[in-house]
Amino acid sequence: MKAIRVNNPASLDSLEVADVADPGEPGPGEVRVKLHATSLNFHDYAVVAGMIPTDDGRIPLSDGAGEVEAVGEGVEEFAVGDRVMSVFFPQWQDGRPPMGSFETTPGDGIDGFACETVVKPARAFTRMPDNLDFAQAACLPCAGLTAWRALMEDGNLQAGQTVLLEGTGGVSIFALRIAKAAGARVIITSSSDEKLARARDLGADHTINYKSNDSWGDEAFDWAKGGVDHVVEVGGPGTVNQAIKAIRPGGHIHLIGVLTGQKGEVETAALMRKMGRLQGLTVGSRAMQLRMIAAIEATGIEPVISDRFALTHLADAFRHEQDQKHFGKIAVDI
Repeated sequence: MKAIRVNNPASLDSLEVADVADPGEPGPGEVRVKLHATSLNFHDYAVVAGMIPTDDGRIPLSDGAGEVEAVGEGVEEFAVGDRVMSVFFPQWQDGRPPMGSFETTPGDGIDGFACETVVKPARAFTRMPDNLDFAQAACLPCAGLTAWRALMEDGNLQAGQTVLLEGTGGVSIFALRIAKAAGARVIITSSSDEKLARARDLGADHTINYKSNDSWGDEAFDWAKGGVDHVVEVGGPGTVNQAIKAIRPGGHIHLIGVLTGQKGEVETAALMRKMGRLQGLTVGSRAMQLRMIAAIEATGIEPVISDRFALTHLADAFRHEQDQKHFGKIAVDI
């Protein structure tokens, strides 16, 4: 079958289309899935660009959606023909999060979904939402679940609250869809007025161009009339102090990304003065994913896909992501 491999030293130029062995039939507790779509996340980019070391020849991409072709002995949850999507942390089924390890994460510690067919344990998949197609479902296991966990599982988002979102990538745009479905008000930032206009079309209540206003945290605080309830913090050290400015007393900052780097100064006194909550999180459990799926089906919300590429053009897809030309998600058709 066809697959994409990352050759070390990893870079976008090291990605190659390869013929690899078919994974064969599923063993006990396993399923064989014919993949139809995957999608790009910053985590995937970090792997293929060499920012996160992985084994030579790794098949990248953490997210996948497809159709069950065969089930192994003892598998009762799935049947041939079922539409399924992957789980980012296959070992984290429910309960408290384990230590943040990517040893079993597809496309990082193990081979991922940049290929035509996989055989994996049944616990590495859930069903897809009935109202979504394969490309839409492939946008959910990393970005979608991260947004869901931040706002609904950990944040307990309530109608009437205000959410501040940074940028217009996959997590932020899906968080926008979730927040509006829950009856919340949404502020979103971007350096592109065109992208901000698209966010308003999706229901954003207030938009801020952070290039035009480098005190966007203060603007968000003032617009919310005393601070926002939640910030989905994707930037990390370069933006977290603005997030602290933006929150209300007792507000919640969900630290889910490090786009501006992994180290930096945090204004801890300001965070203490506001008695704010700064919480780091990485994606979520399989049980959380099932609750997200139920909510998607109940509300009809969908991920936003701005661009689609063929699997054999995966390097071009990553260059498109690198240049920040996308809005929402980039899907890859298999």
